[in-house]
Amino acid sequence: MSLVFVVMGLALLQFLYFGFLVGKARGQFGVKAPATTGNEGFERVFRVQMNTLETLIVFVPSLWIFASYVDARWAVGLGVLYLIGRFLYCFGYIKDPSKRSTGYLLSFGPTAILLFGGIIGAVRASLPG
Repeated sequence: MSLVFVVMGLALLQFLYFGFLVGKARGQFGVKAPATTGNEGFERVFRVQMNTLETLIVFVPSLWIFASYVDARWAVGLGVLYLIGRFLYCFGYIKDPSKRSTGYLLSFGPTAILLFGGIIGAVRASLPG
């Protein structure tokens, strides 16, 4: 189970890294806070961070629930796919938004499996006998 928390921590570090990229892009493209628009290059980096936040809020509890009620090893494997997917999404989106699909699918798919698998596992565990 401890590897589940390692993956969870890596996902949080990844999000912090994406936040760092936003700060760097602000300087690179001259977008002063609190603005979030004004330069397409900056907006791409910002959208990566915000989309990651949107997925992270589902990913983290889903990872934990799945690991608790289904299988921690599978949770870790799916979590690693999520992390790889997020990096592919990030660098694909920054380069060309049309190149984000593979990364999106590699992070959305594992998250969906973790969520639905975790719910099914929790329901099965709560059924009598």
